Amino acid sequence: KTHALKPDGDSINVTRDNRQEYVDLYVRYLLQDSILQQFSAFADGFHQVCGGPALRMFIPEELELLICGSPSLDFHALQEVTSTEDGYTRDHPVIANFWAVVHAMTLEEKKRLLFFCTGSDRSPIKGLGSMTFVISRNGPDSDRLPTAHTCFNHLLLPEYRDVEKLRRCLMTAINNAEGFGLM
Repeated sequence: KTHALKPDGDSINVTRDNRQEYVDLYVRYLLQDSILQQFSAFADGFHQVCGGPALRMFIPEELELLICGSPSLDFHALQEVTSTEDGYTRDHPVIANFWAVVHAMTLEEKKRLLFFCTGSDRSPIKGLGSMTFVISRNGPDSDRLPTAHTCFNHLLLPEYRDVEKLRRCLMTAINNAEGFGLM
């Protein structure tokens, strides 16, 4: 399907002289005109829920933070506010191993862990230190993978015998947390 970017545009060749006009029209088509119907529906819904005078109090960056959460992931702050249950304590060897594994992760792996435990790869607006996070013992050492209750930010972690087994099982769980990835 072709789309005329301007009246009679399909009969005009792109030359060095009109190249910039073509690029400008093409970009406008891609980013505005082609999605106008979908964006209008989104904007109408957004303004129905979030509209009014309060919306005008925010600058765009504040709205992004409010809607998307903070892009900063401070796992040391999360460690400080984490509580433990069912036989684990803050100084339990499995918990120490867990945080050693987490702090050694790449940013993408940390995002997957956060998604696995909370259902979102973003932190709350006030940062990871403002959220509730719980790690519970989920039985003795076994080959079972960690599981999570995402609605409650609750990680269920078996009492793995060593840091390597914890790392292997945790990485398997977070890397296969969507769809039917486990085989």
